[in-house]
Amino acid sequence: MARTPTQKAPEPVLGSELIAKQRYTDRAFQEREWQCMWMKVWLMGPRLQDLREVGDYVCEEIGSESVIFVRSDADTLRAFYNVCPHRGNRLRNEGPGRIRSFRCSYHFFDFHLDGSLKQVPDAEAFTQGIDCQHVRMKELRTGSWGGWLWFSFDPDAPSLEEYLGVLPEHLDAYHFEQQWLVNDKTIVWECNWKTSVDAFNEIYHVQAIHPQLLEMLDDVNVQIDLYERHNRYLVPFGVLSPRVPDQQSLTGPLEEMMRAAGIDPERFEGKAQDVRAALIRANARKAADRGIDLSELSPDQLVDDYHYYIFPNVTLNVHATGVMVFRQRPHPTDPNRMYFDLTNLVRVPPGSEAARPEHTNHKHGEVSLGLVLDHDAWNLPRVQQGMRSAGFEGLFVSHAERRIRHMHETLDRYLLAGSQG
Repeated sequence: MARTPTQKAPEPVLGSELIAKQRYTDRAFQEREWQCMWMKVWLMGPRLQDLREVGDYVCEEIGSESVIFVRSDADTLRAFYNVCPHRGNRLRNEGPGRIRSFRCSYHFFDFHLDGSLKQVPDAEAFTQGIDCQHVRMKELRTGSWGGWLWFSFDPDAPSLEEYLGVLPEHLDAYHFEQQWLVNDKTIVWECNWKTSVDAFNEIYHVQAIHPQLLEMLDDVNVQIDLYERHNRYLVPFGVLSPRVPDQQSLTGPLEEMMRAAGIDPERFEGKAQDVRAALIRANARKAADRGIDLSELSPDQLVDDYHYYIFPNVTLNVHATGVMVFRQRPHPTDPNRMYFDLTNLVRVPPGSEAARPEHTNHKHGEVSLGLVLDHDAWNLPRVQQGMRSAGFEGLFVSHAERRIRHMHETLDRYLLAGSQG
């Protein structure tokens, strides 16, 4: 039976120097980062549930590239650069669809779902001949894990299994493949993609920006684990922060958690310190009543946030029967802007499904993301503005913020490899 390891990982030596602000604001650094890192890593693509039938496709953009993901036959998923090899026209607009072939709207070059050439109008006009081995859509490497299709621009990248490292061992017990999308939004944020990643890679800011969370989680006794590329922290939920003076009384946020688990706070006879154990029991009962088997999870996992960062741009807020996913995509030209993809997944009983929500696109402030994320969305553009100030020298981070430094150390390995190549 799979179990998520909970032992503390060894602490690497990361240094204490300032992190240069130009890494967040400089266009030249953005270009170097794109070539040396983004083009070399494995990246999260769409959910497999969106590619179930032959001809189903999803087109997504990241940085300066656009990628088409498609089920080309019953057993094969593929990814292609979204570009016609004839004159460079993009073949599809961003979003999902279903097609029989990829037909370019510019000159009607037509390609099979496997990327091979199907038809060329007036083929005899190409006096040089048409080499079908080269006049085809350019394919990318793909792999699947957790119910997502993953891809890499680098044909020589390590395998997806090697890249993910400890993550399958840690997270397969949650059965992401049995979880279904219930929320799917993209929001343009006026900040660098790393500014967003940083916000969710530390809990040090909770006492200032999200004080209401102190009444439902422990922001002090948080375990941080740093791995080869990725990292995590384990946040105790269903408890009061040690910063809360009254450690006995139930709080509004605790009562909300209790109601969500099926516990009536008015009839609860315990104190605040008794809530966590009650939540664990109630969440186990609630899942069992729905036919969901949580036997692979520990009692702590029935209530806590197992919070994982997948380098470079994915944040997973993992709970017993669901996960909130943040995917941070860089803007193609402006280091001071990014695309924030917010999806929520819920685990459903085997053999059942949840209705797939429509994907929506928004500008900053157009839609609420919930109280906590609204706080972050308001603050992050202010951080980005401040980073561009002559009065700011660089990021001065604490030991509690070491996931940020670990991310930069991982990024530096790609930058160094790129400069040597």
